[in-house]
Amino acid sequence: MELDNTRLAELFDGVAALRGPRTVTLLAGGLTNHNFKVDSGVGSFVVRISDPDTGLLAIDRDNEHINSVAAAASGVGAGVIEYQPENSMLVLEFLEDTETMSRETMQRGDRLDDAAAAIRTLHAGPVFRDPFDMFAIQRGYREVCRQRGFALPDRYDEFEPKVRRLEQAMRLNPEALVPCNNDLLAENFLWDGTRFRLIDWEYSGMNEASFELGNVWSESDLSLTQLERLVAAYWGEATAAKIARARMWGLMSKYGWTLWGVIQHNLSDIDFDFWEWQMDKHDRATLEFDGPDFDRLVADIESDVA
Repeated sequence: MELDNTRLAELFDGVAALRGPRTVTLLAGGLTNHNFKVDSGVGSFVVRISDPDTGLLAIDRDNEHINSVAAAASGVGAGVIEYQPENSMLVLEFLEDTETMSRETMQRGDRLDDAAAAIRTLHAGPVFRDPFDMFAIQRGYREVCRQRGFALPDRYDEFEPKVRRLEQAMRLNPEALVPCNNDLLAENFLWDGTRFRLIDWEYSGMNEASFELGNVWSESDLSLTQLERLVAAYWGEATAAKIARARMWGLMSKYGWTLWGVIQHNLSDIDFDFWEWQMDKHDRATLEFDGPDFDRLVADIESDVA
């Protein structure tokens, strides 16, 4: 996507809140879009300009917009100012005076209760438009890789039988679907001094709460003890079945997003090492598949019958 200064000025002039004298700062991050902070005469805003060709990554920008509005209504998301689908542009409130979390700050573990509280608030808020099913998304990513002839990490397909067994166990007694972010890496938690705000709704959708918890554990590479604490903070207690469900959703998160990284490695023009990124996911998933706990955790899920 070509975004020179002339094109950016045209896009910003097309939004009333951004017109006139302004200061533009490129924000770090954004592996499927370009993010800018724009300070204008009426306030500060985040402008997300997306690559229009993200369909292979299972991103629906209309869904992202609708769910961003719902997340803002829940109280955890930033306010939505304007959406211009023809320009692949979403303008959001800039959340002032916040600290962006990192793996290291999440791994301290001192804000896990606050993370659970923010997640509960989101899950109790307005419903999102579409469902999110990592098993289906993983299969879709695998088909993209097959059709395009993309090389996979060693042993990736070897784990498919275990994934199908896990899917069968998860379908036995599914949790009620709630509005989930589904991509809560540490950097999508912003601390405002008293509570967390959540950002980035590209993969948001109706999903199980345990996926959200497992995804947080996976993305920040938290310890198993910290996962138990997060589960207990969310549910009120950490039963063996809830811990197993969150942990196995975390495994499925790693397994699915590995293919996201493979696709981006082959197609993205963003200056980022997607192969190294996905290998981190793949290597940690491999440890789980090969580890001694897999069969027990699946059994704990299967035994959780309402």
